[in-house]
Amino acid sequence: MAVHAQATAKYVRTSAQKAGLVLDLIRGRDVNAALATLRFARKGVARDIEKVLRSAIANAQQREGFGGDVERLMVKACYANQGPSQKRIRPAPMGRAFRVVKRTAHLTVEVVERPTIVKAAPEGEAKAGQPKRARGAAPKAKKAAGTTRRKPAARKTSGGRARKAAAKD
Repeated sequence: MAVHAQATAKYVRTSAQKAGLVLDLIRGRDVNAALATLRFARKGVARDIEKVLRSAIANAQQREGFGGDVERLMVKACYANQGPSQKRIRPAPMGRAFRVVKRTAHLTVEVVERPTIVKAAPEGEAKAGQPKRARGAAPKAKKAAGTTRRKPAARKTSGGRARKAAAKD
């Protein structure tokens, strides 16, 4: 059975939308590629996401049934949910005050151990004299000569502008 582990960081001082941009880069990748991507991502939140990913890897290593090979772990899911927002007031011109919203996010990263892939034995050779086709590709149908229809000719319009109807008295 595949090992499944997750880690969460709550109240991270970034917006969920900004964190989501970086999380999209690592979703579905193996953990080593994800760590390399985060290392060179030019976003501040990448450092926080890297910490959460390392924590998820450590959680997977502690799980019962883990094979011990971190190379087989991959990022199954990662998402950022919106946390509570802190409201602050910034002085504005003419005695007014503007509201500043300092957003937070809850980051979650789930890792899963990839199952071992067993390769099937290759099928027999292609039939003699016929080239191999790509899987799922249907054989091409031959078109009969002269069966294509032409579009009807476009209607000709007068070159002038449409005239308005005469006003009734």
